[in-house]
Amino acid sequence: MQEIEDKKLFYGVYAPSEIFQKYQCLLKSSDSGLQNHHMEENVTITTRIRIVNFILQNTQISPEETLQKLIKAKVFEAAFPLHKQEGLRQLLKENWARWRKILKKQPIEEIRSYFGEKVALYFAWLGWYTRILFPAAVLGLLVFLYGIFHFDSSQVSKEICEANTTIMCPLCDQKCPFWQLSDTCTYAKVTHLFDNEGTILFAVLMALWATVFLELWKRKRAEVVSGWELYGWDEDEEELALQLINNPAHTLKLYQHSYIRSTILLLLVLLMITVLIGLAHALVIYRVVATVVFTQSDFEFIRERASTMAVMTGAVLHYITIIIMTKVNRRVALFLCELEKPRTFSERENIFTVKIFTFQFFTYFSSLIYIAFFLGRINGRPGNYVRVAGKWRLEECHPSGCITDLFIQMAIIMTLKQTLSNFVEYLTPWLRLRFRKSLPNPKDKDKVHMEKGPEDSCKEQWLNNYQLNEVNVFSLFDEFLEMMIQYSFTTIFVAAFPLAPLMAFINNLFEIRLDAIKMVQLQRRIVPRKANDIGIWLQVLEAIGILAVIGNGLVIAITSDFIPMQVYKYTYSPCMLQNRTDINCLTGYINNSLSVFRVQDFEWQMKLPEELPDFMRSEITECRYRDYRNSDDYNYSVQFWHVFAARLAFIILFEHVALCIKLIAAWYVPDVPQSVKNKHLQKKHETLRGVLRKIDHSTDV
Repeated sequence: MQEIEDKKLFYGVYAPSEIFQKYQCLLKSSDSGLQNHHMEENVTITTRIRIVNFILQNTQISPEETLQKLIKAKVFEAAFPLHKQEGLRQLLKENWARWRKILKKQPIEEIRSYFGEKVALYFAWLGWYTRILFPAAVLGLLVFLYGIFHFDSSQVSKEICEANTTIMCPLCDQKCPFWQLSDTCTYAKVTHLFDNEGTILFAVLMALWATVFLELWKRKRAEVVSGWELYGWDEDEEELALQLINNPAHTLKLYQHSYIRSTILLLLVLLMITVLIGLAHALVIYRVVATVVFTQSDFEFIRERASTMAVMTGAVLHYITIIIMTKVNRRVALFLCELEKPRTFSERENIFTVKIFTFQFFTYFSSLIYIAFFLGRINGRPGNYVRVAGKWRLEECHPSGCITDLFIQMAIIMTLKQTLSNFVEYLTPWLRLRFRKSLPNPKDKDKVHMEKGPEDSCKEQWLNNYQLNEVNVFSLFDEFLEMMIQYSFTTIFVAAFPLAPLMAFINNLFEIRLDAIKMVQLQRRIVPRKANDIGIWLQVLEAIGILAVIGNGLVIAITSDFIPMQVYKYTYSPCMLQNRTDINCLTGYINNSLSVFRVQDFEWQMKLPEELPDFMRSEITECRYRDYRNSDDYNYSVQFWHVFAARLAFIILFEHVALCIKLIAAWYVPDVPQSVKNKHLQKKHETLRGVLRKIDHSTDV
C-alpha cells in the first residue's frame, strides 16, 4: 500500500508534463486565449499547482515524508505555492494591492494568472457590484436630500411640532410621566428624511436595480470566461478527471438520496433556525428590561431618552450576538454538511454555502424583522398591555414612528459591520504577521558572518511564506459571505435606510484593496482553483432579489406611515369630506391617527394610592396613543380596517408590479452577449465541419 502511495505521489510530482497532457486530453480543452507567453506560463503553473494539491490531498503519506520527497524532487512550489518577490506578484503588489490604487481598475487577467480563475471571478464580481452600486447610491442620496430640502415643510412634522396640547400616554409603567407629542418634533423631522414621498419610487427602482445588476453580471461573466476559454467548462467533469489522474482505478460515487436523512437534516436546520429566532426574542426582552432600567435612571438625559437608548444598546448587543453566532453557525453548518454526505467537493461546498447563509441570514435579520413588522403591533393598548412574564410590558415603537427604530437598528449594525469588522479583518492578520516576524530565530546567530547560498535563499523564501497567515478552503468563502450579507442589507430593507447603497459603495472601494492586500502581502498564496462562475452564490443573489421585493413592500405597507397617510388623504381629510382646496390634504392627520384613552381605565385602577405610578396621581383625565380604536370600548375602529385593507392591497400590488418589472428586465437584458454566442456557435460549426471532413475522408479511402 505504501508503495502504491509513493508511486502515486511521484507520478504527480515527477511527471507534471505528462499529468498536464492527460488533464488536457480528458477535459478536451487547454489554457489558451492568453495575452502573452508570460500569462500562458503563469496559468500553466497554476494548473499544475491545482493538480498536485489535489493529488496530495488524496495521498496518505505522512507529512514529514511528503515534505522530504517534495524538497528532493524540487517541486515544493507546486505542492505548496509560494509568494515570489519578483514577477507577477510584484506587479500585483505595486498596481493593485495598494491603498492609493483605490480608484484604479483591477488587473483581472493578472489576478487570474497568479491566483486562479476562482479568485479572479470574485474580484471581477466585486468590482462589477461596486460599479453598479454607484447609481443606487446616488438614488438613495437623492431621496435623503429630498427629505432634507423638505425638512421643515412636511405637514405631518408641522402638526407634531405644534401639538403642545396633545398629551400622550406614558411609555412605561413606572417613573414615566405623561408627555407632550411636540417633544418628538426633532425625531419627526428626522424621520421625514428617509420616510417621504420618494421612498416608494426608490424601493421600486431598487427592485429593478437588483435584477439589472444580476443580468448585467451574467453578461460580464460570459465575456470574461469566454476570453479564458472556460465558457463550457464543467466543474464535475474536471473533478472526475483529477480523480482518474490520481487513481485510474477510482470508483465512481453515484448520486444517492435518502428521505430519512433529508428529514433529519430538515428538522435539524429548523431547530437551528428556531434557536436563532429565540435569540431575537431574547434581544426583545433585553430592550423591554433596558427601557425600564433607563426610565429609572438618576440621569435625566438617559431617563428622557430611555426608548432610544434601549434601541441603540440593543443594536450593539445584536452586533455582538452576530459575532458569536457566526462561529457557532459555521460549526453547525459543517456538521450538517458532513451528515448529508456530499458526493463531490463542489457539491459539499454548495451544500455548506446554502446552510451557512441561511443561518447567517436569520442571525442578522431576525431582530430586524421583528422591529419592522411586529414591534408596536403586538404590545396591546393602554389598560391592556401584553407583558413579558406578567411583569414587563412589551416595548412600543419610537414616538416618531416604527420606521425610526428600524432605521436606527440598521444604521448601527451596518456601520459597525463595515467599520469595526473591516478594521479587525485587516488589523488581525497584520499584527499576527508582525508578531511572527519579530520572534528571534536562534539559527540566525550562527549565520551572521556566513554568505547566503542558493539553498539558504530558497529556505529563507520558504520561511517568509511560512510566517504569512494561513489560508484554507474558507478564505474566499468568507469574502463572498460578507458581501452577500451586505447585499441583503442594501436591498431587503433599503426603504427604511436609503443610505445603505451609499455606505456599501464606499465600503467596497476599501474592501477590494483590503482583500487584495491580504491575499498578496499578509496571507500565504491561495491554491488556484478553476471556475467559470461564482457558483451557488448566483442563486443566493437571485433569492435575495426576491426577498428584497417582499421586504420593501412590507416595510412601506406596514412599518411606514405611507399607507395610513394616503387613506386619510383620500378618505378622511378635509379635502374629501369638506371639498376644501385651500389647505394641505394631510391637515389633521396626526389628530386622526391618535386614539383616546381614559386614565381611569388604566389597569392600576384597583391598586392602593401608595402603589400607583406617579402619572396616576396627576389631574389628567385622558391621554392619546398611536392606534385606530374607539374611545368607548377600545375596539378597532372602521378606519383601522380601511387602513388594514389598503395595506394588504398595496403589498399585493407592489410585489406583483415589482416582480413583473424584474421579469421584464430579465427578459430584456440577455444573459449572454450575442458576440459570445456567435463566437461559440462558429466554433461548434467549425468543429462539426472538421468531423464531417474526417468522416468523408475515411469513407473515400
